[in-house]
Amino acid sequence: MAKKSGGMGSVGSWAFLIGVVLAVILGLIGALSATMTWVLVVLGLIVGLLNVTEDEVGSFLMAGAVLVLVSALGQTVMQGVPMLNRVLQALLILFVPATVIVAIKHVFSLARN
Repeated sequence: MAKKSGGMGSVGSWAFLIGVVLAVILGLIGALSATMTWVLVVLGLIVGLLNVTEDEVGSFLMAGAVLVLVSALGQTVMQGVPMLNRVLQALLILFVPATVIVAIKHVFSLARN
C-alpha cells in the first residue's frame, strides 16, 4: 500500500488496516450483521478510492483478484469449518468493493492515455 504522510492517504491506510482486522475479528466471533457488512463495504470503498497509487494498481489488482477468488472458492471448500468460512466471507465483503473501485479507476486512467 501507499506510503503517504498525512492527509487522505492516511485515511486510506487506516481504512485498510481497520478493515482487515475487523473482517478477521468479525469472522471469528460470529455471523455478520447487516450493519457490520455495510461497515466493511464502506471501508473497502475507502481503501479502493484512497489507498492505491498508480504504481501499485497492477499489484493490488492481482492480489485483490486472487484474494477474492480464493475467498469465494474457499467458502465452498471450508463449509465444515464455520469460523474460517465467516472470516473468508468478511474478507470478501471488504475486498470486492476495493478491487472493483481500483479496476474502474485504472480503466479510466487507461482511457485517458
